[in-house]
Amino acid sequence: MTKEKNNKPSKELPLGFVDRQEKELLVRDFIISNIKEVMIKYGFQYLETPSFEYSDSIGKFLPDKDRPDEGVFSFKDENKWLSLRYDLTAPLARYVAKNYLEIPKPFKRYQLGTVWRNEKPGPGRFREFLQFDADFVGTKSLQADAELCVMISEIFKNCGLSKEEYIIKISSRKITEELFKKINVDNNEQKLTALRALDKIDRLGWGEVKQLLGEGRKDKSGDFTEGANLSSSNIVIIEKELKKKSPETEDLLEILKIFNDYAFTNYEFDPSIIRGLEYYTGPIFEVNLKFDVKNNKGQAIQFGSIGGGGRYDNLVNNFGNFEAPATGISIGLDRLVYALMQKKDFKIKQSKPVIICVFDKNTLKDYIKLQTILRDAGISAEIYPGENKLKKQMEYANKIKSPAVILYGEDEIKSGKPTLRDLSSGEEKSVAIKELVNEIKKII
Repeated sequence: MTKEKNNKPSKELPLGFVDRQEKELLVRDFIISNIKEVMIKYGFQYLETPSFEYSDSIGKFLPDKDRPDEGVFSFKDENKWLSLRYDLTAPLARYVAKNYLEIPKPFKRYQLGTVWRNEKPGPGRFREFLQFDADFVGTKSLQADAELCVMISEIFKNCGLSKEEYIIKISSRKITEELFKKINVDNNEQKLTALRALDKIDRLGWGEVKQLLGEGRKDKSGDFTEGANLSSSNIVIIEKELKKKSPETEDLLEILKIFNDYAFTNYEFDPSIIRGLEYYTGPIFEVNLKFDVKNNKGQAIQFGSIGGGGRYDNLVNNFGNFEAPATGISIGLDRLVYALMQKKDFKIKQSKPVIICVFDKNTLKDYIKLQTILRDAGISAEIYPGENKLKKQMEYANKIKSPAVILYGEDEIKSGKPTLRDLSSGEEKSVAIKELVNEIKKII
């Protein structure tokens, strides 16, 4: 008799995807509440777009393959390619084009939504993550670009980060456009490959980025990435140009003047900031954390960028003849949460239920009465779901970090005085039902 194969599904997750537990989600909620508060203060409108878009709406800004799934997750539906959104910017451009006549200009929108990236995962770098975006659409004014940086700084301050713990780096695509002219590179695909290589400087360093600018690079896993095939002399010119200390382009000089008007100082010019997406046309910015975090092996790593953005004046125009210059910024919220949870001890109140222990299932009516009294008073409470012995019920209460248990056996029911046990101090007392709410509030 042959042994049947184990066909049970795997309990493991695909690489780059994680289960998020309550503590992390509560920190995320805390950050989101601060974001929404600042967004209202700055006059932004809340928007939500679908998770899926037609692939030609977002894929045209990514490498073009027979199957447009490099960087995105895609499938074919009724002979049309659909993709999970890679970011929130391309969907916004589609939305603006669709509703161009109805929306105000400038259109100031913010969005909180999940995005998906079909790329190699790393520490704090996931293939599914929550992203926050804020954008100005319909204005060429560089005040919008400057205000986005000021706004992000205020959000970070409200989340508990000091100015010494992060920096907003600024540059401009005009710098790289002039650089490509200087080295006589006019092939768009070659330019894009070079830009994506340069965008990895903070993660890989110049040594490995030079390989990506040249013939290509093999990573530790053995995977090979094609390079931009630039000459060694051109790579030397690029390295020299991207180490300049002060901006020279008109757009950046104007932004710096506006920063000064805002008395905003938490930025630095860094021409090596590139942003890998094709649609950027002018000023670009990147938000970097300045403290180390630990990976899943307990090793200290430089976390680096948690978001960025820039000006994309032609993106909406891809959907038709629309005059819609725009600028925006994105923050990877799950990366931010990952870093903040290591940096700060968040004391976010978690409402754990008071447990009503079960002695006799036939007295369920009495337990429900207590539970209703507590819940009506705004106290989290639950009747232990089962008929286990008291020891098991106490173990459950301790494991979920319940503040207290209520013992309501036959004697307590007869006297109308349940026993309240404080699980922190171990103290217990007999309490009249009418006093139960007040006594529990003293504990929680």
